[in-house]
Parts: sequence; structure tokens; C-alpha cells
Amino acid sequence: MHPTNLSIGVDIGGTKILAALVDEDGKVYGQIHRETPNHDVARTERTLAEMIRELSEDNDQMPVGIGAAGWMDRQGKNVLFSPHLSWRNEPVRDRLMKLVGHEVTLVNDADAAGWAEHRFGAGRGESDMVCLTLGTGIGGAVILGGQIHRGKSGIAGEFGHQVIVPGGHRCACGNRGCWEQYASGNALGREGAELVRSKSPVAFRLREAVGDNPDAVTGADVTRLAANGDPACKDLIEDMGGWLGLGIANLASVLDPGTIVIGGGLGTASKQLVETAEETYRRSLSGRGYRPFAKICQAELGPAAGLIGAADLARFNQQQ
Repeated sequence: MHPTNLSIGVDIGGTKILAALVDEDGKVYGQIHRETPNHDVARTERTLAEMIRELSEDNDQMPVGIGAAGWMDRQGKNVLFSPHLSWRNEPVRDRLMKLVGHEVTLVNDADAAGWAEHRFGAGRGESDMVCLTLGTGIGGAVILGGQIHRGKSGIAGEFGHQVIVPGGHRCACGNRGCWEQYASGNALGREGAELVRSKSPVAFRLREAVGDNPDAVTGADVTRLAANGDPACKDLIEDMGGWLGLGIANLASVLDPGTIVIGGGLGTASKQLVETAEETYRRSLSGRGYRPFAKICQAELGPAAGLIGAADLARFNQQQ
């Protein structure tokens, strides 16, 4: 038997949609998943509706929170832009409410994950925190005074696109030298591929892992081999941790958080990355020695963070 006061949380990824019931303590029940029909807007919304109906068992009083990669308007009605879902200024909330009859809260997926860590995870008890999600790129959430800070246009937290190396690597956003070009899963895979391409003898384990095909190297490959002690991959993680720590120092100078939580697939997979980032942050923070350092830690809630946060925000909105 499920507890009362449940809400439904949904996390839409580029390849998979996760959904579950979540109670007021952040505990997850009955998680289900479907493949993301990422190039078909109508089919994506029908899939979401089917998952919501399956979890709610026709109880339309359950609030629904949906976290998705992209920019939302401040009212949480429209997805202005979503890179993986082909949503372009789409009134997603109202269409879903019409399909399922539930109250729906629409939030950015990184905001949802950050909120979950603030409420139930590594940032619980902290009123001012930053949550970084390291994956293909770098996303994040800002919690100030116990509330999500979304900025005037609703798109605050696009940390990965601060320019950290003028004239550096080209980014998909159109600029050069963005932070996520140096401190993300894609960046780690690119550096691993370059090492394989160079025919360096130190890259023999990477070559074994990908069949001597540089284009097959991923950040996950580098992270796994580093965790197993491969010196070349550990060096790549060390380099990336330096870039990560430098960007964190920039964020801390602007936002002065008490805690910085590092999550996402890459952030939770590599303790070495987080430790190196903290060392660089402490060496790079402006005014060091005359101000407290933020606590830097790995996220605790794993892949369920997004749906937990979305569900909790939906419950909070229903109570207002």
C-alpha cells in the first residue's frame, strides 16, 4: 500500500522518460520508464499522458511535476526551447492537463534535480546552494534563500555557457570557449579521443576499450578506466577537474553559496573529479583566506533526482 499525499514526478531525458510516485519525504514508489520519442512532439505528450495515467490509477487529484531539458517561461506553461525534444514555444502544460486532467507543473530538469538535492539530498538544510549537473554538457540550478532562482526570463542556471577560454573550442551554442567544452562528458570524451588519435603508448588501455577507434571514446570510458587506476585516464580526469574548479570559483565569486553540489552522470561517477575541482576552487577563489569556502560535495539522489524534485515542486504548487 502506498502512503498518502503522493505526487507524480516525471524526468524527460534525451533517450528515456522516468516517472514515479513520490511522497512528501522524497521517497520513490513504482518507478516506470519509456523510450523518449524525441522527434515527435505529439507522441511524446501521449507517452507522458499514458505514464501519468498508469501511475495515478485514474486519481486525478495527484499533482504532476515534469522536468525537461530546456527553457521554460516563468509561468511554467510553455517550453520555449528544448534541444532534445523538438519543443519550440510549445504550450506543453495546458495540453497535458487537457489530456490527463491533473494539475501539471513544468520545470527545467536541472532545476528539478537541484531542488531535490536541496530538499532531500546533499544540500538539505542549506538555504543558498548551487547544483551542477555534469553530463553531455553542464547544467545547473541556483537556490537562494531556500527558493529556486530562475532569473527574469526563467533561464538562469545555464552555467555551461560561461566563456572560460576566449577563442577556445567551438560550442554548439555558437560561441567559443564555453565551460562545458572543458568540463563535461563530451569534453572528456574528446580529450580521450585525442589521446588515442595521437598513438601515444600511454593510451593503450583506451585503445583496447574502443578497438583503436578514436571516435568511439566517451567520457564514460575515460571515467571507468580512471576509476580502475589507468594513469592516462586519471590524468585526463585531473585536467578536467582543474577546469571544473576554475568555473566553480567564478560561480562562487558571483553567488556566494554555502554548498555546491555536483551531480549528473559524470559528477556522481568520479570522486577524483570532485576532489580535484575542490582543490582548484580553493586555489582560485577571489579573497581566499578572508572568506569561508563553500562546501563542495557529490549529489546523493542519483538518476531519480529530477523526478523527485519535479514531484515535490508540483506538491508545493498545489498547496499554494
